[in-house]
Amino acid sequence: MVLMRVMLSALLCFLLASPGSGCGPGRGYGKRRHPKKLTPLALKQFIPNVAEKTLGASGKYEGKITRNSDRFKDLTPNYNPDIIFKDEEKTNADRLMTQRCKDKLNSLAISVMNQWPGVKLRVTEGWDEDGHHSEESLHYEGRAVDITTSDRDKNKYGMLSRLAVEAGFDWVYYESKAHIHCSVKAENSVAAKSGGCFPGSSMVILAEGKTKPLKELQMGDKVLAADQQGNLVPSDFLMFMDRDRHISREFRVLETDEPHGKLTLTPAHLVFVITNNSTNKNSIRAVFASNVRLGQWLLIVKNDQPDHLIPARVTRVYVEQHEGSYAPVTSHGTIVVDRVLASCYAVVEDHDLAHWVFAPVRLWHSFLSLAGMVEEGRGVHQADGIHWYPEFLYHVGSWLLDRSSFYPQS
Repeated sequence: MVLMRVMLSALLCFLLASPGSGCGPGRGYGKRRHPKKLTPLALKQFIPNVAEKTLGASGKYEGKITRNSDRFKDLTPNYNPDIIFKDEEKTNADRLMTQRCKDKLNSLAISVMNQWPGVKLRVTEGWDEDGHHSEESLHYEGRAVDITTSDRDKNKYGMLSRLAVEAGFDWVYYESKAHIHCSVKAENSVAAKSGGCFPGSSMVILAEGKTKPLKELQMGDKVLAADQQGNLVPSDFLMFMDRDRHISREFRVLETDEPHGKLTLTPAHLVFVITNNSTNKNSIRAVFASNVRLGQWLLIVKNDQPDHLIPARVTRVYVEQHEGSYAPVTSHGTIVVDRVLASCYAVVEDHDLAHWVFAPVRLWHSFLSLAGMVEEGRGVHQADGIHWYPEFLYHVGSWLLDRSSFYPQS
């Protein structure tokens, strides 16, 4: 029983944890059943009681949507006559949102009219194309709305927040006396379940020194990675946590000076940085790519020195659009991509915990290898989509979240 509790806690941490948020179940997690009497939220309260951009809430930021981007087609206008849109910009931008956001908003509009006859739901902020919100706001993706009631009666806002929770928004925050902030998960599975990937055109280094496009990796390949001591080692490629050859998405690019490196990955992916130009193990930590700043140091393999890692200072950070999205996992949990050392994990900013959660995958691969079912050079292709193991973790975590309201608050 103790072991089970430890495993469930670790699983919840892996699925939900973020800096500053606890992993113990408590009030506010998961979907809510409609109680007989609804309780208004308090000012500054948010449900679920985790950070907005964690898997337990609305998930990670995927990149700004502009009218010229391919993802603009993912936004749909909402012309529901039971909703008032402030539309300060006079561009109808506030009416544009993802289908999931639209569905939840329309459901909330009905609840508002039922709760207060003659009162309508009012949207003060929707999709933002003008940069009025903080960096990586979900408003830039059409996944967030700020709401009030049409009569602007602030005494109603606590209950309006509760109605938004009941309508199915993935994160509701009674942000200020002036409005409530609501957001939803991304439509695609990459953001919702894996969170971190590289483009397929990225290159990995095989054990024998040759390079290979990441998208061509097969079970049986050995790629360059790093062990817990920071030494370069060949590591078995186990699987793609997620593999989508056709999706087009924005990636963050981290570029360094000498030795020159250029790592391309999603903002939620972990990469190793060092606090100075020393490769001492104690100075190395894994952070989200979105948190890497100019002047920090990455670890790079030089072409003429392929046997050890060298610090390189980040001199440029920018965004690029690429086709294809791949999340590789190796037996060491690390991988050298485009000559830069990165973690195989994402979403939770704890590389060691994520690596522990994937121990069953490593054990299964070892069994297959001992049984002679996996041989180097005899690759096995993986189909597109989410691998069954992270899919399993995701559904178990969702099941736990749906039932976590039965736990007492700690």
